Amino acid sequence: MTIFVWWVMILAIVTAATCALPGIWLVLRKQSMLTDAISHAVLPGIVIAAVATGTIQSPWSIVGAAVMGTVVVLGAELLESTGLVSGDGPQGLVFPALFSIGVLLLSTRFNGIQISESAVLVGDLNLAAFLPLKAGNLLLGPQYLWVMTGVLLLNIAYLTLLHTRLKLIAFDPELAQTMGIPVKRLGHLTMLVVSVTITAAFNAAGAVLVMALMIVPAAIAQLLAHSIRGMYVITIGITFVCSVVGFWSAYILDASTSSGLALFYGIVYFAVVGGVLLQRRLHQARS
Repeated sequence: MTIFVWWVMILAIVTAATCALPGIWLVLRKQSMLTDAISHAVLPGIVIAAVATGTIQSPWSIVGAAVMGTVVVLGAELLESTGLVSGDGPQGLVFPALFSIGVLLLSTRFNGIQISESAVLVGDLNLAAFLPLKAGNLLLGPQYLWVMTGVLLLNIAYLTLLHTRLKLIAFDPELAQTMGIPVKRLGHLTMLVVSVTITAAFNAAGAVLVMALMIVPAAIAQLLAHSIRGMYVITIGITFVCSVVGFWSAYILDASTSSGLALFYGIVYFAVVGGVLLQRRLHQARS
């Protein structure tokens, strides 16, 4: 077993934690499917930036993806404001169009760019960890690990600074509005954070599996926690355990690492749901 395997495992943990933290607020605001919309919509922004710079690793990929993620939110709001489409219909109209544009760009005129369509969907942690970062003769791990660590620190800073306001918006947006809190502006800013996070995690989790990394830990925590602080603790705990077990399970089975993580997340979620339902039935039987 080489040191590279251990670096990939650390990258899996950091990537999962980076995605899970903003996912808490998406789950609390019942906007989980917005992750799916943004994760698909950022593709054309990434492809166009890759064409312009010649690499998917460029910081301009994050800029392009963030713009497309914002287009999803603003476009959905614009359609909803017409009164002709309601619910999650506006998202369902906007993001497939943007994703289709990205796939067409990827598979036709710009197929010289080294982005495979399978990697777009599920990512590849092993490839993401391939390029090392060195300081002289000292190996500092994969370059991508430091990118994800930077985004993780930004997410922690954002959620810490705006914790009180985000909590009020999540549980009582009307009261937050009357208190002068810019609910819509903070909502857009949070979606920008989500877009940047999804773009940063794109190499590792693609456009599909990133939703599992972002939503499932928070969904599990919501079933078990009794406070926001408890959700944070449980989310991070679930993320760490599932990342480690999912990674080694995929490694032993020689399966896709990202898919292994997502599958194990799903197993844990349904196990927790079953436990909660069983506990409720036992409580009802006793009463």
